[in-house]
Amino acid sequence: MTKIDTPQEIDRTVLCVSARPDELLGKFLAASGWQAAHAKTTAIAERMIERDNIKVGLIELPEDCTLQYLSALEACMRRMETNWVAQIAPGQSDNELVSRFILDYCFDFVTRPCLNERLIFALGHAHGLSNLRKTQVTPEPSMGRHEMVGQCEAMLQLYRHIDKCAVTDAPVFVAGESGTGKELTARAIHVRSPRSAQAFVAINCAAIPPTLLQAELFGHERGAFTGAVQRKTGRIESAHQGTLFLDEIGDMPHECQAVLLRFLQEGTIERLGGTSEIKVDVRVISATHVDLEKAVEDGRFRSDLYHRLCVLRLVEPPLRERGGDIKLLANYALSMYRQDGSRKIRGFSSDAVKAMSNYGWPGNVRELINCVRRAVVMSEGRFITATDLGLPQSANAPVATLAEIRSKAEKDAIEQALQRHGYKLSEAAADLGVSRATLYRLMHANRVNQDGAAGRASDTAAPQNDDDSERDTPLVSVSTH
Repeated sequence: MTKIDTPQEIDRTVLCVSARPDELLGKFLAASGWQAAHAKTTAIAERMIERDNIKVGLIELPEDCTLQYLSALEACMRRMETNWVAQIAPGQSDNELVSRFILDYCFDFVTRPCLNERLIFALGHAHGLSNLRKTQVTPEPSMGRHEMVGQCEAMLQLYRHIDKCAVTDAPVFVAGESGTGKELTARAIHVRSPRSAQAFVAINCAAIPPTLLQAELFGHERGAFTGAVQRKTGRIESAHQGTLFLDEIGDMPHECQAVLLRFLQEGTIERLGGTSEIKVDVRVISATHVDLEKAVEDGRFRSDLYHRLCVLRLVEPPLRERGGDIKLLANYALSMYRQDGSRKIRGFSSDAVKAMSNYGWPGNVRELINCVRRAVVMSEGRFITATDLGLPQSANAPVATLAEIRSKAEKDAIEQALQRHGYKLSEAAADLGVSRATLYRLMHANRVNQDGAAGRASDTAAPQNDDDSERDTPLVSVSTH
């Protein structure tokens, strides 16, 4: 076997992993234009892959292959940058352990003796796929900013607003649907603010019973109520000189709203059971999925508290409006949970990408991440499919073209007009603003039945071409704006 010395040799290098070097194999590969490198163990193979950027590997599986042996190979075989071809003994593919290993971790396999064109074809195919993957993957831009993933215009605008909000102490309200990442936005503001060295304290106002929420926010003295065996510092006091994040503020009980308003106005709190005021310096960021304006109109949320909290307002875009960010987030989730699966997941199939793009994602980013994590575990192949994602079948339906939309709208308009006028063509045509001749032609083009028109020959007979310039005028216009 020949050692790799120069970068020029790497492009046509195959890494052969076996217990001992095979001189005949090395000569055969050299005669076929391949540079062969040898590794006795997978640990050595991993180091060579990292050092020399090898794209094609040839691994020899012994005839007495055990589960322990195959498990030891998995760490090396999981590496995405190398496409592996397995050498197996005749009949070894019938072994369930071996066949499953090949399906999960190998690009192809050859049966020994394999010094033939089949081996060169498999290596060439693996090499070609590696080059194809390399040419398609452009230098990946930043996935986002502020520890957030997203590159659509709505997210770029959110990043700019985060930077502006970070330099001031004014209260910030973050609006958005559940699962869009409102707490991430709050943390990003805190991290970039002058208070970043101090505490970031978050509390979910909807997760704490109303009877306990006030004690959680303001703390209590010993003996303030049954069970208060010692003094407790509240969340607001814990956030002194830092940031307090009030999540799901829209679900805060009305009685707690008044006490919170007093704190925002005065900058002081009193622990439950206490008698002294405590000065607290806190920057407040709040968020909710509730429509606070409507809650104020309905009397469920105090208008004065609303105006105190909503000095600066940010809006988290829902995932369905983020376009290409869906695929970006899916790949990010896959990178986080790839190791959860028992198979080597290479990515998403084209039908999976289409299904994710067409789905509405009511649970937003949280739903997408959980969906991908489940698919990693349940996937049966090397690529996650639409079936693995478990999305509704409607998500896989093809998107209608503009021509299809226009045709359907035109047909519906004709049928409704005919029904309104008892299938009298003259009256229906007048209603639609076209001549009888144009209406008759449109009915024929759209295959609209003349049900109910029998017996009215004078009205339903095919008209002569007596219509004017409107004959080529479309009945229904569909705006693309």
